[in-house]
Amino acid sequence: MALTITTLAERPELHEPMLQMPDTWPAFMAEDPVGWACYAHVPREFPEHVLIATDGDGEVVAHAFSAPFRLDAAGRGELPGTGWDQVLLWAFADLHSGEQPDTVSALDITVAAGRQNEGISVRMVTALRENVRRLGITTLVAPVRPTAKHLETSCSIHEYAFRTRPDGLPYDPWLRVHARLGATVETVAPASMTIPGTLAQWRAWTGLAFDTPGPVEVPGALVPVHCEPERGYAVYVEPNIWVRHTLRADPQP
Repeated sequence: MALTITTLAERPELHEPMLQMPDTWPAFMAEDPVGWACYAHVPREFPEHVLIATDGDGEVVAHAFSAPFRLDAAGRGELPGTGWDQVLLWAFADLHSGEQPDTVSALDITVAAGRQNEGISVRMVTALRENVRRLGITTLVAPVRPTAKHLETSCSIHEYAFRTRPDGLPYDPWLRVHARLGATVETVAPASMTIPGTLAQWRAWTGLAFDTPGPVEVPGALVPVHCEPERGYAVYVEPNIWVRHTLRADPQP
């Protein structure tokens, strides 16, 4: 399939078509407060780190967001257990303080609804690796949202992250994509995203009753949502899995 992948910096006219691209994310995934505060600003602040894929007809079929940050800094050094939320905060803090980044984190790779199973996601990860190397950084990390974990919500993310098939590759399909491109599964981010909401909000996001205390199974969630009807709220704490791509530096001219 003909696919053209460019940065948003190269083709700013694709910004609106990118935002209008239909996706398959569960509605509640757009309600993370850190995402509300930071994610929408990634295209403006980091256009060189936003990739957009168009097909032969010029239709946007995928995008990949990433952000640079400094991992080798005071109070950091290790990939955070608070995963996606934390690297977004680090990236914007470093941007405003003028800190020199040494690492790029993928934030999401999204393929348009109806365009799955065409090999687009593999090409987007490959393009993301190439783009990070082009920008002079040799470490790409990703707080991966494992695509099959929602089928095993009661399974520990610590067990799931390191589960392998007989051929040694990760059990999870999305982790396998990264592994085949050279990434290693490094650690777990048990609290990668935290999404709190009132019962009314969770009912609107999911169509479920949210009237029983304790864990609530929500379609698309990786673990149950914790519901507190007497207190009027529910909270979802999503685990992700950190993978690391160590890239070869481009030779100097």
